[in-house]
Amino acid sequence: MLLVASGCSSYADRLRDVRTEFHSGNLVSAEKFVDKELPKKRRAKEADVLKLERAMIELSSGKPATAERTLREVRDRFDFLEQKNIAEGTASYLTDDTHRAYAGEDYEKVLIRAFLALSNLMHDGGDANAYALQVNDKQRQIIEAAGEDADKNPKLAYKHVALGAYVSGMLREATHRDYDDAKRSIQLVANWEPEFASAKQDLERVTNGRHSAPGNGVLYVFTLVGRGPYKAERFERPTQAAMLIVDHILSAIGKHTVTPTFAPVKVPVVVVPPNRVQSVSVLIDGKPAGLTETITDVGELATQQYAAIFPRVLARTVVRRSIKKGTLYAAKEFGQVENPLGELAIDAVGVAWEATENADTRCWGLLPNKIQVRRIELSAGTHQLSLRPATASGQPLGETHQTELRIVDGGNAYVLANFPSTTMVGKLLVSQEARPDSPPDEHNFGARKCLTPPIRPADFPEPPPEKAP
Repeated sequence: MLLVASGCSSYADRLRDVRTEFHSGNLVSAEKFVDKELPKKRRAKEADVLKLERAMIELSSGKPATAERTLREVRDRFDFLEQKNIAEGTASYLTDDTHRAYAGEDYEKVLIRAFLALSNLMHDGGDANAYALQVNDKQRQIIEAAGEDADKNPKLAYKHVALGAYVSGMLREATHRDYDDAKRSIQLVANWEPEFASAKQDLERVTNGRHSAPGNGVLYVFTLVGRGPYKAERFERPTQAAMLIVDHILSAIGKHTVTPTFAPVKVPVVVVPPNRVQSVSVLIDGKPAGLTETITDVGELATQQYAAIFPRVLARTVVRRSIKKGTLYAAKEFGQVENPLGELAIDAVGVAWEATENADTRCWGLLPNKIQVRRIELSAGTHQLSLRPATASGQPLGETHQTELRIVDGGNAYVLANFPSTTMVGKLLVSQEARPDSPPDEHNFGARKCLTPPIRPADFPEPPPEKAP
């Protein structure tokens, strides 16, 4: 039974099929696979990450409100699972980490809030600012919870996700009054993402208190670019060799033999696939309007954060092996096993037991490699937007995708598109207030909604000078 169990497929194996379907644009097939896996009892420990995959499918399919509900459910579940289950944690040392409830990697917990903000922007916008603030708050909680000692807290070196601060600043600016709040948020973006060149212009604009010129509005083009990080299983050969040496030493000096380390030591690692698409070219009414720019490098974030905690992941693996070897050694001692054949039989059980271990490759596997944005000020009215995947220098790589949208005087409009490769996946999403078929008098500021245009200083001209008595 133990030897058979070792051949079971991992989450990484099952994710491969979903990723292939999703990145090929077969969203219906990808969703069917997730829906088929979710009810299975043996997939109970994977339910939350499967829901994250479904949320990405829902968002790309043009169902941002549904995606928001799914993401919110997983966010709350992960928050609950941050409370440690001692019994479950102890049991995992006798099996492997796949038997523990998955509470999400740190970068996943933060990005859930980032995608909640993006999903909300695409349909209602009323909660987007709250979600954006949660991005910053969750990062702070994660880092502080690990302690203040720099030698013991690798999370102090975590790179911050700038998307939350960017969205918050964007929405504060759109009120045409909260420019100080907008400036503080954009300054965080500049600090956390120094390669985001647009931050300098954004800071200058909000410092001067100018959202847009009279008669203009602003379009924000958000793009999900490239295939993002996922986990794969790797054999940690140096660790395996070291444990084998320890086995020989302990067997030589001990009363009984120690189970030899034949089974490979398996650990999860973060993998970022190569991506041709590095940006998206934006055209307005047929005229170039620039390239989208990275506001959050998801692949870099996942790699950097996981590298910081990997020594602890490896330590858990070594401790697990040691506990299993110690358990079997104790069984020999307690059973007073003196017969070499008896010791060999127990060692065989131990080898099979260790062979059942699988690396925990559960992860949010449909994330993009980069989240990018382009801010464009446009005249109020209807415009034709064209998006085309491109290299970092702007060389076109695939087909052009178009949509019509409406810009409101003094307002913001939002667009979201997913380009994991040279083909766009799913629909090109346009926020509610920018859709040509939405009521013409509806105006959305993201953080608040009203039915009248924004009040500008120009709407209140200086009164004529008083006449002398």
